[in-house]
Amino acid sequence: MPTMADEAQRTMTGAQIVASILKQQGMKHIVGFPSSELFDASAELDVPPVIARTQRVAVNLAEGYARTAAPEDLTVVTVQYGPGAESAFGGIAQAYNDRAPILFLPTGYPRGSEAVAPNFEARRNFQHVTKWCESVTRIEQLPQLLYSAISRVRNGPPAPVLLELPVDVLGETHELDPRHVRDVRRSQPQADARQIDELVETLLAAEHPVILAGQGVLNARASRELAEFAELVNIPVMTTPNAKSAFSERHPFALGTAGRARPGTVDRFIEKADVILALGTSLTRSYYILPIPAGKTLLQVSIDEGDLGKDYPVRLGVIGDCRAVLRQMLARVCEDPATLARRAPLRDALAHEISVARRAFMEHWLPLLNAHTTPISPYRVVWEMMQTLERDRVIVTHDAGNPRDQFSPFYDVTEPGGYLGWGKTTQLGSSLGFALGAKLARPDATVVAIMGEAAFGMVGIDFETAVRCDLPILTVVMRNHVLGGYAASMPVASTKYRANRMSGEYAPIARALGGHGECVEDPAQLRAALQRCLATVEGGRAALLEIVTHEESRLAGLSRV
Repeated sequence: MPTMADEAQRTMTGAQIVASILKQQGMKHIVGFPSSELFDASAELDVPPVIARTQRVAVNLAEGYARTAAPEDLTVVTVQYGPGAESAFGGIAQAYNDRAPILFLPTGYPRGSEAVAPNFEARRNFQHVTKWCESVTRIEQLPQLLYSAISRVRNGPPAPVLLELPVDVLGETHELDPRHVRDVRRSQPQADARQIDELVETLLAAEHPVILAGQGVLNARASRELAEFAELVNIPVMTTPNAKSAFSERHPFALGTAGRARPGTVDRFIEKADVILALGTSLTRSYYILPIPAGKTLLQVSIDEGDLGKDYPVRLGVIGDCRAVLRQMLARVCEDPATLARRAPLRDALAHEISVARRAFMEHWLPLLNAHTTPISPYRVVWEMMQTLERDRVIVTHDAGNPRDQFSPFYDVTEPGGYLGWGKTTQLGSSLGFALGAKLARPDATVVAIMGEAAFGMVGIDFETAVRCDLPILTVVMRNHVLGGYAASMPVASTKYRANRMSGEYAPIARALGGHGECVEDPAQLRAALQRCLATVEGGRAALLEIVTHEESRLAGLSRV
């Protein structure tokens, strides 16, 4: 079926109107499960559906796509009304916490029955995990509401946007005038010039300034500007867990990721910092994020006015797009050659201090990273992946719990978007969908998800989605037959009833679902197994590498080796 722009005014169903507008606005795929009137309407326009095995993973897949795809691509996920929308809630809550710009289009009960108990009305129930949540009540409103939803996806704070589409509206016909087609663009709001002056002056007057880069840098595609600014004024950079990859971790000024577990460089420089520029971060307090020590002067830049000072008192809060604000800061600094000349001599000493601290941290943990124990140390898994993966063409993501805390402090990312970090909410199993979505957005990339067996147990059947939808990712499952770390929170139940124990083998599941699966128990064989699985993925077949590990409670920044 032609798009609206190719035709004179014609009669279309609601579903056809939606699909036409979505394609015109950059939808390349439509994700969902199990059924929606939008699947056929999109297929008529040669937009393929990507059908997951559960609603939650479908939304996780959409999040991975949204965080990886080009800015002009529109990420759309749809589910069936009632239990379909109910089951998608966890995924949307995760995307809301991760600031993922997703257009969520659940179908709805026919008009008039949506408020009849126990029917589940998405518009009422998703209000706290979306930034806009509405329902179409008349087909004449459909185009305007859809354009409004797309505008909200593309502008302002990134977050899921929900528009509920009653099934009778989708089946109703309407004459649509193609002259009403709009081009919904993304704006990049700048900050007030006086605020830029104050921000730059405060930052550069500091004795030990630090930049804490958040996901707003990635959302704004501002990694190049961040590196240019850090190099121009000689200031070190650390990232939040969600922003890992916003700044190359092999850069001389890179401190690493300020998560619950973190490298020693983060602790060293955040303690001595007197001024911290929180750039594109909400500064959310979380168990999984390193807190800002008291007594620091905080400067905060965010596109969301609700972020400013919400968890920490800030000296100055600036509203703006990170890329636009960084360009303003660069221009402002270049107008002050005296300041640049004053900070220029700091470069070599700063790079040396960071290098020494990083080397000391790695040497301290090297015995675990190179451990020859059987079962295999999780840190040996991290080390082998660091030696094997090609940073410039790999996208890595982790799952919740120990895989995150063991991997993030050590794996050094070099490319923006080369790591999908997350941590404000930690729903087990999310990494599999993230990896599928990243592969959908970047077919040229090698995509790897690292997870524990509890996480795999939540979503493992969706490994078949990787096989069926031709999304060859590598899933690494670390198996130790325990819920890692949970014995401490339920010692009686664990001792008396083995409540923290698990069982099973996972490589056979991968093979049964049509992919490649193998298990490795000897650390000496780990690198070869990893290379085989990567070659399998490169050849176009999804692979799962099951690694038998021991439980490891020691975490960087929290424990001594």
